[in-house]
Amino acid sequence: MNKSEKIRFEKTISFLKETLPDGAKLLDLGTPNEMGTHLKNSGYYVDNAYGVDFDEQPEIIGKEGYDAVTMFEVLEHLINPMGILKAVEAPKLYASVPLDLWFAKAYRNKKDRWDQHFHEFEDWQFDWLLEKSGWKVDRAIKWSSPVGKIGIRPLLRTITPRYYLVEASRA
Repeated sequence: MNKSEKIRFEKTISFLKETLPDGAKLLDLGTPNEMGTHLKNSGYYVDNAYGVDFDEQPEIIGKEGYDAVTMFEVLEHLINPMGILKAVEAPKLYASVPLDLWFAKAYRNKKDRWDQHFHEFEDWQFDWLLEKSGWKVDRAIKWSSPVGKIGIRPLLRTITPRYYLVEASRA
């Protein structure tokens, strides 16, 4: 795990622990990754929904019985994230997105159509998307993503917020 991932995982778990009790049942959206392992190791029961094009089938996650739905670094990959946000039936949503960086273009892996960003948000844009899809932002944090390299862009990444994490409830 690199330095940036470690910071992201630690901040995310700490953020959840402030209001989400141990033993909470979570539906984690996106491909299985180390974050799911960290959530489980932190005392949460975690189901994962992946392998579905959420743009095409947002209703796939309209399952009841979860205390919260988590979407960490998922929404930026969707053409229309509003569909999936409207489909969530859990009372709480914890979601993070990469913030738009004025000095870097949106991420794109030309060899993998799932590994590219259609959106990189400003915080107000993400808040507005959540509001328009029926959510109220209860609290949020932002943080930078140091990469441990030398140069102008690495310096800017150290001081410019890169990630935005929110806790939201149904409006």
